[in-house]
Amino acid sequence: MAGWTTLENLLKGEMIQRREEGCDVEGFEQRLKEAEGDRDTLNSLYDELMALEPEGDFPFEEPDGLEEIRACQPKREPWKKPSGEIDYDLFYGAWLGRCCGCALGKPLETGVFMSGKDGIPGWKLAYEWFRQAGQYPVKTYTPIASPAGQAYGIDTVDYGRKSTRENIAYMETDDDIRYTVLGLKLMEEKGTDFTTLDVGHFWLANLPYEMLCTAERQAYLNLCQEYDLLKEGGEEEFIKWVRSYRNPYREWIGAQIRVDGYAYSAAGNPELAAELAFKDASLSHVKNGIYGAMFCSAMIAAAFTQKDNRKIIEAGLAQIPAGSRLAADIKKAVEIAETAQSQLDLVEKIWNEFAHYNAVHTNNNAALCAAAILFAGDDFETAITTAVLGGWDTDCNGATVGSVMGAKLGAEKIPESWKAPLHDTLYSAVPGFHPIKISECAKRSQNLYKKIAME
Repeated sequence: MAGWTTLENLLKGEMIQRREEGCDVEGFEQRLKEAEGDRDTLNSLYDELMALEPEGDFPFEEPDGLEEIRACQPKREPWKKPSGEIDYDLFYGAWLGRCCGCALGKPLETGVFMSGKDGIPGWKLAYEWFRQAGQYPVKTYTPIASPAGQAYGIDTVDYGRKSTRENIAYMETDDDIRYTVLGLKLMEEKGTDFTTLDVGHFWLANLPYEMLCTAERQAYLNLCQEYDLLKEGGEEEFIKWVRSYRNPYREWIGAQIRVDGYAYSAAGNPELAAELAFKDASLSHVKNGIYGAMFCSAMIAAAFTQKDNRKIIEAGLAQIPAGSRLAADIKKAVEIAETAQSQLDLVEKIWNEFAHYNAVHTNNNAALCAAAILFAGDDFETAITTAVLGGWDTDCNGATVGSVMGAKLGAEKIPESWKAPLHDTLYSAVPGFHPIKISECAKRSQNLYKKIAME
């Protein structure tokens, strides 16, 4: 099981996951208490939970297979592929935007900002951090300290201090950036024909275990059982086991943050971007965890050629099941964004609507991203700061929104106050990309796009 927790805690998480999937888990909590830590009993309970089927009145349609997902997509006009070449400035903008948004949110990525503290929601704590430091509206990177720290008993995280206003000099290593680099590297080596198992092998070859979290860490552990289980059931059954075995995190945000490298390569082609995201996400996620990856990947790819934010969001929705929980949540977030009176009004309403999810679930974070994009219009700064002020997974959401807006606007339109402190440099901790110029990554993404567009 994932190294930081116990089997009992995995079971508690699984009960929540199964309930969200429409299953009746009544009685399992009491049986967990009665097990008194007996490992055989706990494993039996877990297997019983996993065998449950959704109740007959569950109103959502949420398949896992690509063709089944496509059959459930909303009816739409075929996406018009770009007729001319996509300018390099948009690729550079996408990479820069992702780095800017990630670096802004990284110092605040901690439990109290994600889920709140002492009844105070995370968005309020994030706002007070900036306001009491004299930095609201947010115009630059997160201050390392704020009077709100003492007032609320909160602080920036140790591993994000190099990204603070006082210290930032490059994009420091972060999972949101490592996965973007891995997507680029995998596409350069394998092209569009990679398999889900190829993604797994790429993780084992390029990512140390301690660099992974939640669903990815559990899938990584499961991958290590490969050779015996592949012989028993074949690749397809093995992948299903990898993403589901003792993995109550399989609808959390992890797959959603892994897609940008694929989306850049599929610029202007949201259908292909969603397909590539599906293959990656299926290693560790199911249902809405997969849909979040497809939704974000399609939005990013669409933003290279579509400049209307609503249509960018619609391009994402077009790639996921119309009857899924995620589709319903994104539509609700769009409604909130359309009527929000201010940035703070928006983040408060989004928080209130979706706080029933875990702070790192796919659905609430994807909803916040969609709302931030729609609310911001053409304003890059408003977009990334709204995503971060919303709380929950601050660096992930800042990065995703920054990626979409950067692909839409291009590097030239990203304010100098955001891009200059990065000095065109990122440290990814991925072999061959540590350090590397952000502009070099952009050139390589554009080259992949050109190659794929000619196929």
